[in-house]
Amino acid sequence: MTTQASAPPVVARRAWLGAGLALAAVGWGANQFAPLIVMYEARLGLSAAVVDAMFAFYALGLVPALLAGGRLSDRIGRRAVVRSALLVSFLATCLLMAGGDQALLLYAGRFLAGAASGLAFGAGAAWIKELSADAGDIAAGPRRATIAMTAGFAAGPLVAGACAQWLPSPEVTAYLPHLAVLIAVAGPAWRTPDPGRIDARNGADPTTRVTDTSPQSGLARHFVLVMLPFAPWVFGTAAIALAYLPVLAAPRAGHRELLFSALATGLAALAGIAAQPLVRTARRLPPGRLLPASMALVLAGIGCAAWAAETLSLPLVLLASAVLGVAYGITQFAGLAEVQRIADPRSLGSATATYQVLSYIGFAFPFLMSLAGSHTQLSPPTLLLLLLGIAAAAAGWLAIADARLR
Repeated sequence: MTTQASAPPVVARRAWLGAGLALAAVGWGANQFAPLIVMYEARLGLSAAVVDAMFAFYALGLVPALLAGGRLSDRIGRRAVVRSALLVSFLATCLLMAGGDQALLLYAGRFLAGAASGLAFGAGAAWIKELSADAGDIAAGPRRATIAMTAGFAAGPLVAGACAQWLPSPEVTAYLPHLAVLIAVAGPAWRTPDPGRIDARNGADPTTRVTDTSPQSGLARHFVLVMLPFAPWVFGTAAIALAYLPVLAAPRAGHRELLFSALATGLAALAGIAAQPLVRTARRLPPGRLLPASMALVLAGIGCAAWAAETLSLPLVLLASAVLGVAYGITQFAGLAEVQRIADPRSLGSATATYQVLSYIGFAFPFLMSLAGSHTQLSPPTLLLLLLGIAAAAAGWLAIADARLR
């Protein structure tokens, strides 16, 4: 058995770009709704808790699709599942366009946007990892998958918010760019090779590409002790920057509230991309140390968010969004790298999807904080400080668990 590093490249070095563009397009559809929350809140007369629930409704479609898509991609290949995700994402955006004055259609669109993300993100991350490995750069998979998803997360809210601010019929025109992007990336995604399916058709065992260094029997225990307390903070930090802080501060922006929401949400995702050079430093940490170390950024991000929620200063909200975005970018990489380190290649799609399910629990944070605020009369800064305490406890547990596992 040989490792990919000792085998000659079997695909082009840039073969992963087709899969990456597909992930970016689906990520665009996942986040384009975020800066429009302010518009729907005013247009439909919805409360903050209701629009946060609409934002979190995405997770109801995402979780089953992640579990099904990851397992399915292990059987029929990554490309077929990601192709299906592009079609579902197209339908989701059409529903959102039709839901300008009907909350039910918005819920349906958010549900299908979650389903598209679930199909794409687990299978797509595994697909990029395999393409990178077959091109001779096995360590680049997590970083490339993070950049691809985060690029979509950044472009979606920036473009949708700008269109909603300046173009007529914003409930429709804000979504048109995403449809164009989906059409543009369909061709490259359809032509990108699927290494696992090629090996299977040729009678080869695709699991021989990588030497498994972790016993599969310990995978479930590792997920319970390590990934479960870590994963929700990945998208928990992103959700605070996307759906919680902008809604609090947008009234301070006056008639430019849609543009401000777009800047705040897009800045968080752009910061996640800009943070990727830090990955080179993170790779030097011993196995198991990366997750506890990345939690320091989570604590910094939530602390800045509490400060911004107290002052409602627009520059401070943008700063907090940037710090939260850095935390998202590093924790996303750390989580994917950890899964790819511990999972058997034969079940990589399923393991990645399971991790993504756990990470998307964090999308419920804004809704839970809004719900808690309406029932307990606690202020947003207080709620964020309580969340900071929970994050600190999780960071401490991860440090203890790392020491015990080692």
